[in-house]
Amino acid sequence: MFSPIFSFVLNFTFAQLNQKIMRIDIITVLPEILESPLNFSIVKRARDKGLAEIIVHNLRDYSDDKHRRVDDYSFSKGAGMVMAIQPIEKAIEKLKSERNYDEIIYTTPDGKVFDQKTANILSMYNNIIILCGHYKGIDQRIRDHYITLEISIGDYVLTGGELAAAVITDSVVRILPGVLSDETSALTDSFQDNLLSPPVYTRPAVYKGMKVPDVLLSGNDKLIDDWKHNQSIERTKKLRPDLFRKYLREE
Repeated sequence: MFSPIFSFVLNFTFAQLNQKIMRIDIITVLPEILESPLNFSIVKRARDKGLAEIIVHNLRDYSDDKHRRVDDYSFSKGAGMVMAIQPIEKAIEKLKSERNYDEIIYTTPDGKVFDQKTANILSMYNNIIILCGHYKGIDQRIRDHYITLEISIGDYVLTGGELAAAVITDSVVRILPGVLSDETSALTDSFQDNLLSPPVYTRPAVYKGMKVPDVLLSGNDKLIDDWKHNQSIERTKKLRPDLFRKYLREE
């Protein structure tokens, strides 16, 4: 069986030969929050190159309520409001009528914790929807009938799912073939093979008595690669023993 990183490299190389545009539709009650993270840096580069199309939809535009309300009280009479079923259903159905979606994602604290493996998988898709959670959550019927993947970015609660959607979008878009100037950069990131990245250095080789490791100045690519791999193992073992256990299981 191939390791996750080896499978990703194969898919990554194939995608380079069959370059496509990935479309991400984000449904939110606060589109303004997404303006900055989606319009700068690597994500902007991907959009400018025509490698990613990211469309933000204001959920209120799909509400049948005359005041454009998208929330209502919970039947359980608990504290907080719940995102109503009607506008979400209308938004998703409209998008599904226009194209096929590989995944409909809901950002929620009780979802699967997002990781690099999931980002790799999502980067191979053509079209995904990300529904940003808000208030006390969404009507369960949406989760039961429309959502195909529920994602959390960590064991904590945010005001809304917009920042989580931005994190997911950034991590997926940056590894699309053609986005980064150095195509191999994404393949050597932390977590790609359940290991943290090794330490990195740049010029000067000596700064105020602090020296770059001799091996990095040796010009011997094999020694350097072995050093970097061993450093990754040691750093992971020390800093992320949970991740190191995963690495050992897949060796």
